Amino acid sequence: MSVQHLKRAGVELTLAAACTLGAAQCAHAQSSVTLYGTIDASLLYTSKTLDMKTGGNAGHQYSFNDSGLSGSNFGMRGVEDLGGNLRAIFALESGFSVANGAFSNSNGNAFGRQAWVGVDGGFGTVKAGLQYSPFFIALYDFDPRGMSYFGSGLVSYNNNVYVTGLFNANSVSYTSPEIAGLQAMGLFAMGGAAGDFQAGRQYSGSVRYHAGGLTIDAALYSGNAGGSAASIRVPTVVAFDGRTIGASYRFASLTLNASYVQYKVAGSFNNRVYSGGLSYKFGPAINVDAGVWYTRDANNSTNHSVLASTGIDYYLSKATLVYGQVGFVNNHGAMASGLSVNNAFNGPTGTTIGANLGIRHVF
Repeated sequence: MSVQHLKRAGVELTLAAACTLGAAQCAHAQSSVTLYGTIDASLLYTSKTLDMKTGGNAGHQYSFNDSGLSGSNFGMRGVEDLGGNLRAIFALESGFSVANGAFSNSNGNAFGRQAWVGVDGGFGTVKAGLQYSPFFIALYDFDPRGMSYFGSGLVSYNNNVYVTGLFNANSVSYTSPEIAGLQAMGLFAMGGAAGDFQAGRQYSGSVRYHAGGLTIDAALYSGNAGGSAASIRVPTVVAFDGRTIGASYRFASLTLNASYVQYKVAGSFNNRVYSGGLSYKFGPAINVDAGVWYTRDANNSTNHSVLASTGIDYYLSKATLVYGQVGFVNNHGAMASGLSVNNAFNGPTGTTIGANLGIRHVF
């Protein structure tokens, strides 16, 4: 479910520069559509699993795991040059399970990861539709393991609020150009419930500062339950307030990351997550990363957990890599943090150890 898929190279299909609508001739502008996707499959082992009925340990598991490093997806994005430094842009992206081909790694809909249209120019970028929030984008940028589906800040995010804030339906966003190292982003999502403007309403914003290898970002998120998005199979309107501040510093091959996140869920917990880690590139073929995430419930300090993991990626080519990941999570009190978004979403009390081996191809 990560933003990195927006950056992957694809196959560009050049469209005609002129078209006919009825008898009228239209447009002269250059357009292109890029098809892209990710296929990720792995094997997963965990020393414990959560028994959802008793809350206890149901034993260890060996399983085929869909999307161990990043979510399997297929999408297209397009751009049309409108002239005067103005472009029309769009994106459609669907998540699927490589295990059985079903919709997955999204909110459960056909284009459940992204479905938006917008304009881009010197003034910035405006988008309308289903899209990522500035809050999630800030968290992704400062995650030491690139929001891996195993042992990363994405597991912590999903454990707290599912995919609320990742896939924001009925939303409009604006991203400013970077000026003197500063850039702002804002998003507002209409709830879509007749007669109730507050139901399902969501908003998010961020301010980023970038200078050389240093990046600092602060972001917030606030959302209400209900609205039309509440009917989506995977919850995307959990009522919560989120706050985060993070920083990263990139050297030649080494990147250091640290962040603080608050997930305050209405009528429930108030989790604070403190994280830090690093990634290092050993030449063009090998990347190693590691991170630690400590979570504590401010409403009840007996509820806390520690998640730690490390991984290595080996690139067989620019498009294909094999990877290995190991990690552990230790839960206390009512905490049920897991190790993996898929197949180990929650974990029992105590320490669970896990490992993940897989292959990923992007196109």
